[in-house]
Amino acid sequence: MRLALAAVLLTTATACVTINIYFPAAAAEKAADRIIEEVWQLQESSRPAAEASDAAEGESKQ
Repeated sequence: MRLALAAVLLTTATACVTINIYFPAAAAEKAADRIIEEVWQLQESSRPAAEASDAAEGESKQ
């Protein structure tokens, strides 16, 4: 009985442990910017040439 109780307490104690990992804000922001740039590049390279030229004309008018 004591062994079972000890096992339950040990399991409960280890289940409550959390690990927090803190990333520097500047590094996280830089990584996010890089990912956004990559997504935009992928989107622009997958658009047909006609759509790209139409979008460029629309941007130059604004």
